[in-house]
Amino acid sequence: MIVIKNQEQISLMEKACEVAGNLLKELHTVIKPGMSTKDVDRWVEEYIVDHGQKPAFKGYGGFPASACVSVNEEIIHGIPSKHKILKEGDLVKVDLGSIYKGYYSDAARTYPVGKITEEDARLIKVTEESFFEGLKFAREGYRIGDIGHAIQSYIEAAGFSVIRDYTGHGVGRDMHEDPPVPNYGKPGHGPKLVKGMVLAIEPMVAAGNYKVKVLGNDWTVVTTDGSRTAHYENDVVITDGDPIVLTCFDRDLSTVTGKEE
Repeated sequence: MIVIKNQEQISLMEKACEVAGNLLKELHTVIKPGMSTKDVDRWVEEYIVDHGQKPAFKGYGGFPASACVSVNEEIIHGIPSKHKILKEGDLVKVDLGSIYKGYYSDAARTYPVGKITEEDARLIKVTEESFFEGLKFAREGYRIGDIGHAIQSYIEAAGFSVIRDYTGHGVGRDMHEDPPVPNYGKPGHGPKLVKGMVLAIEPMVAAGNYKVKVLGNDWTVVTTDGSRTAHYENDVVITDGDPIVLTCFDRDLSTVTGKEE
């Protein structure tokens, strides 16, 4: 069932999303070669708690940390470890959320560790830009498939692959609500978008093949061909006009809201 939020509920979500969005904006100054993924997780948890909120991921479905920290071929659900040390040239994806008065935020970014290759930089850029391509169709009257089609078309035109086994989703009083929001699809298909829907739209992109597997820890998802990946996620409110991106504080949205003519 798709839960439509009223303005009071969206206002509570804004509080959670403000913390998550600002955290992700600051995190790029924190991540450096020599840190462990556990160091990243510890910083995330302290930031959320210091801002009076609760880490959404810790204990969710048994997950043992406050952030998913996934490196290189790991796409999502990387479990932080003091033994996993970030090194120059790595790509690290940090997926996190917080809870404010029962309402969730859920957002992610991909960060370069030190100096990275031009191709890895392009992978990060295309993944982020694909979100904003999809955002053009996150408007009342369009359908979920319109968002996914826009994301998929942009990513594949750049020579990359869209992960198919995992998708975006609704978000609100639960971190994962209906509807699923695939990063692929056909225009005009899927649930119709209406005012008050809140969606976590999250392109997950591989430099190589889109096929994945789950590691033995039952959490971490990696590409089967070992290719590098990127992830970019924001929480988006569907309105009767331009969509509102609740978790983005690191980009000027004025040029990306609104549909392509």
